Amino acid sequence: MTEKETLGIFVTTNKYLDHLIGIVKAAKKAGKETAIFFSHNGALMTQDPKYKELADLAPEEMAVCNVRWEELGLKGQPIPAGMGEKGLATQSRHVSLIGKCDRYLVL
Repeated sequence: MTEKETLGIFVTTNKYLDHLIGIVKAAKKAGKETAIFFSHNGALMTQDPKYKELADLAPEEMAVCNVRWEELGLKGQPIPAGMGEKGLATQSRHVSLIGKCDRYLVL
C-alpha cells in the first residue's frame, strides 16, 4: 500500500486564515494529508473564532510552538481544537514534521 503524500504548512502569520483553510480543503480534495505547525504570530491564528473551521477539516497533524504560545500570554489557555494533548510542541517536533512531508509551504 502506498502512503499518501503529505503537505506540510508552516504558519508564521495570523493574516491568512481563509487561505490556509482553502489550502487544506484543496489538499484533502486531491487526496493529500496535511500537517500544520503554527509559530511566531501564526500561534494567534488558533485564537480566531474561524479557526474551528480549520480544526474541523481534521489535518492529520497540527501543533503550535509552546515557546511562542507562552510569549503571547496564552499559557493556561486550552490547547487549540484539533491538536490533542501534544498540541503545544517544540521546534524539534516541527523538524520531525518537516521530515514526514513531501511538500512544505510557508504561510
